[in-house]
Amino acid sequence: MDDACPFCAIVSGVAPANVILDDGKVLAFMDWRQAVPGHVLVIPRRHVPDIYTLADDEAAAVMQATVRVARALRAAYDPPGLNLWQSNGEAGGQEVFHFHLHVHPRRVDDGLLRVYPDGVPPRSGADQRAAIARTLKARLDH
Repeated sequence: MDDACPFCAIVSGVAPANVILDDGKVLAFMDWRQAVPGHVLVIPRRHVPDIYTLADDEAAAVMQATVRVARALRAAYDPPGLNLWQSNGEAGGQEVFHFHLHVHPRRVDDGLLRVYPDGVPPRSGADQRAAIARTLKARLDH
C-alpha cells in the first residue's frame, strides 16, 4: 500500500468507492468523473505504479475482471461500443500512479476522446514496421 495513493485508500477502505467487483486480487469501481455513464476503473489490489511492474497473474486477473465488467455493462446498458484505456507515465497521461484500466461504454457522438481525432494517419512503410517488429521481438521478456 502507498499512503499517498487514492486507489490504495479505496482498497484499504479508507476512501469511499462504488465497488462493483472485488475478487481478492482486483477491484472494479465507478470512476469519480463518469466521463460517460458506466465509466469503470479496474485495478490490482496491490499498489503497482504502472504496466511495467504489473505481475503476470495480476495482469491476467485485471483482464478477466475487465471482461466481466464489459459484459455487465452490455447487459445493463447495451452500449453500441466499448473502449479500454490505460495510460503509463506523465507523457502517457497517467494521473494516478497505481495501474488502472478504464472501461468506457461508448455511444456515437458521446464526445469522449477518439484515438485519431483528426483522422486515421497514413500507413507506415513495410520496412519500417519490419524493423520495429524485429527490435521489439528481440526485447520481449526483458
